[in-house]
Amino acid sequence: MQIILLERVENLGQMGDEVKVKPGYARNFLLPQKKALRATEANRAVFGERRAQLEAENLSRKGEAEKIAKKMEGLIISLVRAASEAGQLYGSVTARDIADAVGEGGFTIDRNQVRMDRPLKQLGLEPLRVQLHPEVSVEVTVNIARSLDEAQTQAKLGRALDREAMEEQRDLDDAPAAEELLERPEDAAEVEPVSEDEDEQIA
Repeated sequence: MQIILLERVENLGQMGDEVKVKPGYARNFLLPQKKALRATEANRAVFGERRAQLEAENLSRKGEAEKIAKKMEGLIISLVRAASEAGQLYGSVTARDIADAVGEGGFTIDRNQVRMDRPLKQLGLEPLRVQLHPEVSVEVTVNIARSLDEAQTQAKLGRALDREAMEEQRDLDDAPAAEELLERPEDAAEVEPVSEDEDEQIA
C-alpha cells in the first residue's frame, strides 16, 4: 500500500514522504495512529494544504519532548524480580513493565515508546531507548534485581549481582570491620618490657 507520512517514522521516512508498506502495517498501525494517509490524489491535496500546520505542530511536540528528555537523562528504574542463582528471571520484563516503572518515576510514557527487541530475562543493568517523539529519544537504564538493596549494590558495581559479585561485595563490606579490628590496641598482642634485673638473671 502506498502512503503519505504525516510525521517521521523510524526506518520508513520523513514527513511528506510517499512510501510503500504492507497493507496490514498501514491498516493496523500507521493509519489509526494518524501517522500516515493513503496516497490518493485527494489526500495529496489535503496534505499540501495542511503541511505548514503539521510542521508547526511537529516542532512544538518536538520541543516538549526535548525538555522531557533532558529531565529523563540518567534515569535508572529498579525492578524487583525473582531469579535463579545464575541470574535467570522466573518470567521476563516487558515493555509494559518498563513503561509502568518510568511512570512511577514521574514520566508518563506508553509501552509502544519503549524500544526493545526482546523481553529481558536476566538480572542486571540494561540500557534501553525510550522514543519520546519521532525525532527525540532518551536512554534509560533498567536495573533488574532480587530486591531494592541488591538493586542499589548493582548500581554501584555497574553489573549484575551474580555469585562472584556477591562475594566481592561481601569482601568490601567486611574490609572496614577487619581494618578496625587491626587498629584496636586491645586486640594487639601486648609485650611487657623486660627489666634490667630480669635481663641479668637471664644472662
